[in-house]
Amino acid sequence: MSAPVFVVARDRLRVGRVLLDGAEGRHAATVTRLGPGEAVVLVDGAGRRGTGAVSAVTGKDAVVVEVATVSDEPEPSPRLVVVQALPKGDRGETAVETMTEVGVDEVVPWAAARCVTRWRPDRADKALARWRTTAQAAAKQSRRARFPRIAPLASTEDVLARLSSAAAAVVLHEDAAGPLSSLAVPAAGEVVVVVGPEGGVTPDELAAFAAAGAPAYRLGPTVLRTSTAGTAALAVLLARTDRWR
Repeated sequence: MSAPVFVVARDRLRVGRVLLDGAEGRHAATVTRLGPGEAVVLVDGAGRRGTGAVSAVTGKDAVVVEVATVSDEPEPSPRLVVVQALPKGDRGETAVETMTEVGVDEVVPWAAARCVTRWRPDRADKALARWRTTAQAAAKQSRRARFPRIAPLASTEDVLARLSSAAAAVVLHEDAAGPLSSLAVPAAGEVVVVVGPEGGVTPDELAAFAAAGAPAYRLGPTVLRTSTAGTAALAVLLARTDRWR
């Protein structure tokens, strides 16, 4: 069984005794029910990872970990960003969860023209918080030391600005001629993938994205849901980089 992963502040993650308290401490003591001698991994979410073992459990909300090693993982290269059109229901959290597990570095929620779901101003913060909570839980599950960034809700104009500055950018579309597997993935910089909503990307959006340097590519002969297309695209791209070798 793999050692469980818990989050601590960067300035506390060092070799020696580290107190795991708060929500993470409660989870370790009362949910995971860790005991002395059990292996633990501590991460700060920004690339720092510590390995060690529980030395003591103090009550129901704190665990003392004796950290033996600490390492800092470099920034991934290339950096993979998915612009995700808002899906219906809880499929947004599903998309964030699986993309995080695969290795996405940033997810940008996008209010596309054909999105059925709309984040109203009075509820946008709560919706964004759910995506961020999902990303952290999935990062811990997949044993990541560096958690993906969940950006604020973007308009199409925001997305265009992001595409124009990327090292490579694509829009997924079922009618595109070229497969995503044929894309020449740069070794460095930012690679941005745009995933449209259930109703598809509009012709105007496609034209604007192409003008900003993001042509359309298809994944394969089948049409995926918006909540799974980003995950599949990331797998295709990561397999063509050194990140999965």
